[in-house]
Amino acid sequence: MAALFSRPQKQFLDAAQQQQVMTCIAEAENRTSGEIRVFMEPHCKWVSAVDRAREVFLQLGMEKTSMHNAVIIYIAWEDRQFALYGDKAIFEKAGGALFWQQAAATLGQHLRQQDYTNGLCACVRQLGDALATHFPPDTNIKRNELPDEIVFGK
Repeated sequence: MAALFSRPQKQFLDAAQQQQVMTCIAEAENRTSGEIRVFMEPHCKWVSAVDRAREVFLQLGMEKTSMHNAVIIYIAWEDRQFALYGDKAIFEKAGGALFWQQAAATLGQHLRQQDYTNGLCACVRQLGDALATHFPPDTNIKRNELPDEIVFGK
């Protein structure tokens, strides 16, 4: 699900933009028991963006959520690649490939226009809608199992 987007920047998001994305994540997660994380790094070396997203997903322990309904948005900005990767429960319930292609298209369109913050927020909202539909809030599950902060790789 990787796509090319416009010219990379040394600093992909400034502090205010990062806060805006984290606010979108928190708002989306308030409507669901699911989890959304964003991981960014300059390069995706030696693997596809989807393979790297899966690797980061596991490194961050995202497969350990109680309902297996976590999703990661992975971006390698200098390589102009991105991928969405979801745990088994959300992957099964979100409608298969079409849902993921639509969410990726939303993000990709914004990235190509260098509208990074709005693109991430739009994608987070779209993922949050799917999570809320299939995984409404559950009082038996710890709220916010994973941090909302954007993770930056090297």
